[in-house]
Amino acid sequence: MGEQRIKTSLIGLAALLLVLVAPTSNGAPGRVVYRAVVDGPISPAVADFIKSSIEQAHEADAALLIIQLDTPGGLLNSTKTIAKDLLASPVPVAVWVAPGGAGAISAGVFITLAAHVAVMAPGTTIGAAHPVSGQGGDIKGDMREKVENYAVSFVESIANRRGRNVEWAEKAVRESVAITEIEAVELGVVDFAASDIAELLQKASGKEIELAGETITLDLASLADLPGGPPVHEIEMTLRQKVLTIITDPNIAYLLMMAGMLGLYMEFSNPGTIFPGVAGAICLLLALLASQVLPINSTGVLLLVLGMAFLLGELVMPSFGVLGFGGIIALTLGSLFLYTPESNLAVDTGLILGMMLTFAAALFVVVALLVKDRRRPSTTGAEGLVGEIGVAAGDLREVGTVRVHGELWRARCGQELETGTRVRVVSIDGLELTVVVDESGSQ
Repeated sequence: MGEQRIKTSLIGLAALLLVLVAPTSNGAPGRVVYRAVVDGPISPAVADFIKSSIEQAHEADAALLIIQLDTPGGLLNSTKTIAKDLLASPVPVAVWVAPGGAGAISAGVFITLAAHVAVMAPGTTIGAAHPVSGQGGDIKGDMREKVENYAVSFVESIANRRGRNVEWAEKAVRESVAITEIEAVELGVVDFAASDIAELLQKASGKEIELAGETITLDLASLADLPGGPPVHEIEMTLRQKVLTIITDPNIAYLLMMAGMLGLYMEFSNPGTIFPGVAGAICLLLALLASQVLPINSTGVLLLVLGMAFLLGELVMPSFGVLGFGGIIALTLGSLFLYTPESNLAVDTGLILGMMLTFAAALFVVVALLVKDRRRPSTTGAEGLVGEIGVAAGDLREVGTVRVHGELWRARCGQELETGTRVRVVSIDGLELTVVVDESGSQ
């Protein structure tokens, strides 16, 4: 009887331990929904964020990764990277264009079509995927046709892979068509519309998707019906990704580069000020970090370096603006060709004009100071003695000795002077001074 009680107690204790250590519904593998919010332009930082989100969701064996999307577009290279990661994702991914008023514009079309489940919230739009330049303008010349044809073939392959409307996808690129969520559902561009995550999970449940080469059926209805709503784990950008998002904006990267050069230029022109040099060095390092992910044109960078070298040369061997003017021209050309033509990126012309005016103003100040310094009478060496006041160190009979700046000099005067007479230097010949009596008073 005692042994039976011991066995019963051990079984009860084991059951209690299993209850205590068993994961809850909010943390059980496959029973948690992960969500990553993308709100802004598509950039290398966003591509890195989505890649890491897929990895986190896969490691946690999440039931679904939801990418909540609201974007005006972005870099084609980053879009290509994201689409590739979505197509090869080992975890089910739903791209949800939300909240109301949001849009999957341009690059957002490619990303939405590449998801296992494409969803739009009421009051959202999708489309207008025609490639544009980095400033939002049309691409000119042969490059336009080249980029457009590539974008069409890219979006068609994605739509084919996910079984979505290929014809509309082509129109979105070639004709920049845009549609609402109602039209998108009717045309088969997205799977359905959902106003919240619970509705998304309910409608997505039972959908067959291709995952890691196999066809599986999503089972998400039980999550949608949980009291208090489905368990959602929010994925936040890391500090590195947030900083990278800011500095990889083409205009911000250019501004950092120019601010760094300007800071170093001010430091070299005014040694010892320290702050411009420190700030300039930090800005240049941030610009260097951004250049590792942005499509930088090496010729543009060389022009910028040449321009900076000319500006610094103006400080070392003053040419009264010739070197400086050449430096500003080189900086302007380097700014215009900073990014590769294939990337369709370009620095805003207004920003370029502002930076060149700033450099021109700094150059004008430096040249003005150099000219003023050249016109100023010398205050050092023998030439600096002209105009200085001294006293006769002894009786002076046409030739004698005077004391100027605490030094004794051989001096010549057209008259006899007594010791202590105040004199003024009018010229110097070798080591002999010519002096006259200073009429302002006696020493």
